[in-house]
Order: sequence, then structure tokens, then C-alpha cells
Amino acid sequence: MATKILIIGACGQIGTELTVKLRSIYGNDNVIASDIRKLNNDIVNNGIFEVVNALDYNQIEHLIEQYQITDVYLMAALLSATAEKNPAFAWDLNMNSLFHVLNLAKAGKIKKIFWPSSIAVFGPTTPRDNTPQYTIMEPTTVYGISKQTGERWCEYYHNQYGVDVRSIRYPGLISWTTEPGGGTTDYAVDIYHKAIEKGSFTSFLSEDTALPMMYMDDAIKATVSIMQADSEQIKIRSSYNLSAMSFTPKEIAAEIRKHYPEFTIDYNPDFRQKIADSWPASIDDSSAREDWGWKNDYTIENMTVEMIDNLKKQK
Repeated sequence: MATKILIIGACGQIGTELTVKLRSIYGNDNVIASDIRKLNNDIVNNGIFEVVNALDYNQIEHLIEQYQITDVYLMAALLSATAEKNPAFAWDLNMNSLFHVLNLAKAGKIKKIFWPSSIAVFGPTTPRDNTPQYTIMEPTTVYGISKQTGERWCEYYHNQYGVDVRSIRYPGLISWTTEPGGGTTDYAVDIYHKAIEKGSFTSFLSEDTALPMMYMDDAIKATVSIMQADSEQIKIRSSYNLSAMSFTPKEIAAEIRKHYPEFTIDYNPDFRQKIADSWPASIDDSSAREDWGWKNDYTIENMTVEMIDNLKKQK
């Protein structure tokens, strides 16, 4: 049976680039993009697009039946900093959208689910350096609480009902194609924009706040890889640690200065500092590397070259 994909939350930060990649692999007609609203963008205009509310079970079920969907990528979520402003809605969206697709898989209506988790599942009591796959998790944000709970449900549905659900814990993601979207790690996107536009940047995190980061191309590569892996290779059904690099605002500023020697940065930590302080500084992702062959392509050096080159073309 041909792979037919539904992406829920296709117009978000990850969904946008994931949709493009999946269409290039499986063909435009086999990848149905969906989101809560119809935007005038390439995702909507260059393939099949449906308006869907991730909280509406019947809408999702209808699309799955209409297009004979085999794989669902559930990318709809309220991110860390945004979720703190609306905890009840964040919990509702992040949890019930997951229940809907897990229950559709349990009912045999879809074969495979991808659901993203995050480093936000970790908390201030988690070992900060080289955070292990299995460790203490006491998240302090609504986003983190919902992701940790989601991981437990994914594992439960796999163990109890045989649902083929696959997940990775994304670190901070950096991309030139989408604007910063309300995440605690989004300073690492905004800093490139400001370097080119203004030559200066005010960081909402302190200069030595190290966080795990990843260039978007690597995140998309990991997402496609885990979904294409044989089921036997996926030994962890909660969520896999995933890593590429870790750096501080001070270190990324130094890298930018190789291209813009006059670039300046100052620091004005806000409420996101507390969120960042509760997260790991670096991640041990050896399980992903061993089980399904994960390998990153980007470092802070070649990522910075790509970010600057692509953003300059946009300006």
C-alpha cells in the first residue's frame, strides 16, 4: 500500500519545511498538508491543503478516510513561551490532539504516527550536561508537562495496543525560512536576522546560557529517518533524545562576528531565562545513533554560513 501522509500543523515552524521535504520524497498528491487556517504560502499553494482543527476528532477522521492516510505527522502544538501565557489551552491542544491520532491508530485507521517531543520534558533536577536518555524528568513549563505526559501515552499505546508511534525530543531549532515563533530557543534564529538588519542584538538569555540546538535541515532529516526506519529498529517508544550541537548566546555572537566583525550583542534576560535554566545544556543521543543510525550534518560553523547566506538573499 502506498504511503499517504497527513501533516497536522503544516504551517508551523517545523511543519513548513517537513511538508516540503515529504512532498519531494513521496510526491505532492501523497502528502496532505493541514492547519487551523489557510495561509497564502507555498505549503497551501503547491499541493493539497485542508483546513483542520487538531482538536476535532471527526475532522481528522474524515480526512484520514477521504485520502486513505497511512501516516500522520502531528506537528500542532503551543510552544514553551507562548504556552505559559495560556496554560489551559496549551494543555488542551497539546494533549487532546495526540489522543485523537493515537485512538485513530488504535482503531486501525492509520499505520504510523510521528509525534514530536522536546528537551522541555526535562527540568531543573535533570542532569544538565550530557543529559541521558533515561533520567529524572520534572518539567516546570506547561509545554514540558504536556510533552512528558505525551511521551508516557505514546509508550502506553504502543505497549497496550501495538500502535506504531515514533517520537524524538527536538532541541532548539534554527531555520532561515520561518520567523521566530515564541520558543525559548528562538533567540538563536532572531540573532541572525538582527545581525544582518541592524548589526546588533539584545538577547533575552544571559551570555553563558548553553542550550542544545539543531539546524532545521538536521531536524527534518531525523524526522524522516525515524519514520522510514524498520519498526524493529525503534526500541524506544516514549521519545528519543536528539542532539547536534550546544552553544551559548556569547558563542553564537562570536561565530557571527567572523562574518560581521562589527556585530554587537547585549543581554537583558526576561522570563525565558528561567525556562532555559531548567533545560539541559547538552544531550546524550547515543540511543538514536545506535538504534536507527541518526547522524547530524550541521555544526555551529556551517549552520552560520547557511543562515547568513540564505537570509541575505531574502533581505
